[in-house]
Amino acid sequence: MYMLVVRNSENPEALDASVMLQTYLMSQGIASDTIDTIDCDDYDAPACDMCVALGGDGTILRTAKLMGISGTPILGINYGHLGFLANENDAGVVATVAAALAGDTTREERANMRIEVMCAGDDEAAFDARCMAPARYDGTRCFFGLNEAAFTRGASGRIVQFDLSIGGSHIANMRGDGLVTSTATGSTAYALSAGGPLVAPGFRGLITVPVAPHSLNARAIVCDPNDVVEVAVNDAVGSNEAELFIDGLAASFEAPIAKLRISRGAAPTVLLRYKREGFYAHASKVFF
Repeated sequence: MYMLVVRNSENPEALDASVMLQTYLMSQGIASDTIDTIDCDDYDAPACDMCVALGGDGTILRTAKLMGISGTPILGINYGHLGFLANENDAGVVATVAAALAGDTTREERANMRIEVMCAGDDEAAFDARCMAPARYDGTRCFFGLNEAAFTRGASGRIVQFDLSIGGSHIANMRGDGLVTSTATGSTAYALSAGGPLVAPGFRGLITVPVAPHSLNARAIVCDPNDVVEVAVNDAVGSNEAELFIDGLAASFEAPIAKLRISRGAAPTVLLRYKREGFYAHASKVFF
C-alpha cells in the first residue's frame, strides 16, 4: 500500500500531525510520501491508494486538484478554520487514519469540474476539438476544479459583459461583476456568498450564479448533470480585463479570455468521512 500525505506547511498543528502520521505509517509498514501544499503545483503525483490532507478546506482543494479524476480517496483532517470538507481532528490523526485503513469510513463521491479556456487569438476549431476530447488538465487551457470557477472583473473594476449559454441554449447577455459556476461542493463557498442555493453534496450538476448582475432578472441556475456552461466574452474594455479564479486561485493567461466551457468531470472526487454528522446538520451549525 502507498499513501500520500499533503499538509499545510503554514499550520504548526498540521506539521506536527504529519510527523506523528509518518511514524505510525512506518510502524505499519505502509509506504508514504509527504508534501506541502505550496509544492503541489510542481509535484507529479504517483498512483497511490489513499491521500491524507492535513489542513483546512484549502488543503483538500489542493489535494483534489493533485489527484484529478483518478478516483483516489481523500481523507481530510481539519487543522484549519472552517473545515467544511474535512473531518474533525478530535480523535487524533493516527486514530482517524487507522479507521480509514480499517474501512471504518464512508465514501462520498463529489462531482468536479472541467474548465476549458479559449483566449483571444486561439483557434476556435482547435478549442472545440479539445473540448470534445478527453480532458488534459495542463493548467494552461484546461483546468480541474472541485469548488468553483469564478469569472470576475479585473483590477480596473470595470464591469464585464458576456453571453451565457447552458446546454447549448442561449440564456442571456449579461453585465455585472461576473459569474460563478460551482459544483454542489462549491455551493457552500463563493456561490453561496453570491446568492446561490445550498445544494446537497450528492448532486451531480453545476450551479451558475451571476455576481452583482446589472439586471433585475438574473438568478442562479441549477443545471442538469450533463449540461455544459459556456461563457462567450464581449470585447468591451472591462471584459478584456476579466480574470478567472479556480478554487480560489488565479489562472494566468497571456491574452484576454474569449470563451469558457465548463462541464462536469469524467469521474468524481472521493472524500472519506469519519464519524461525521449529516450535511444539513453540519450546514445548520456553520451557516445559520
